[in-house]
Amino acid sequence: MVRFFWLSLLVVLVGGPLAVHQKWIDIPSRWDPWAPLDIRETPNLLTSFKLWRLQDDHGLCEQALATSPLRYVALADSQPTPDCPLENTVRVQASDVTFSSSFIATCPLAAAFALFERHGLQPAAREVFGQPVTRVEHVGSFACRSIAGSQRRSQHASANALDIVGFRLADGRRVSVLKDWPGEGDNARFLRRVRDAACDSFNTTLGPEYNQAHRDHFHVDMGLFRMCR
Repeated sequence: MVRFFWLSLLVVLVGGPLAVHQKWIDIPSRWDPWAPLDIRETPNLLTSFKLWRLQDDHGLCEQALATSPLRYVALADSQPTPDCPLENTVRVQASDVTFSSSFIATCPLAAAFALFERHGLQPAAREVFGQPVTRVEHVGSFACRSIAGSQRRSQHASANALDIVGFRLADGRRVSVLKDWPGEGDNARFLRRVRDAACDSFNTTLGPEYNQAHRDHFHVDMGLFRMCR
């Protein structure tokens, strides 16, 4: 009886994913781990896996970003400096928001930002302020360097990270991580909602409560480790 149970469990665990992958059974694409990521769909337990699949697949990247409002240019793989090659990257130019400047991002980072904008950032702005964010201010994505005080390469060294310093709302109001995080009003409440939403979309989110170096920005990246601070 025990042997039959384990055999049945093995069939389910192996046969189920195989049947989905081979299209022997039909399931909604949002619950199909092999279906391309659709930015418009509400994130679920498979979203992280679908983002991971974008790492080395330019075609899959294009399919995912085509479901987002991001305006971008695909970049050829390059090596701007000997120690920091760039692979599977795009230059993000705009979205439903504008940016303080365009920036280079790995495909997973660009897709994660699109998820964050649609399912986290804008809902937070509408809930707190009753209006959308129209501009995201950042201080860069690519920098060929190591983590401060460490020999380990920063995610910035592969354009797999972005540092966000503030937001502009539709009525012109500016929300600054440096100035507004310590407060207790709507701006501070919005920033905490944004931080929590970023933790849902990116693998790592570091903000003012992490350390002094992050007092003025949210660092978000798609590195291997998950951290929300």
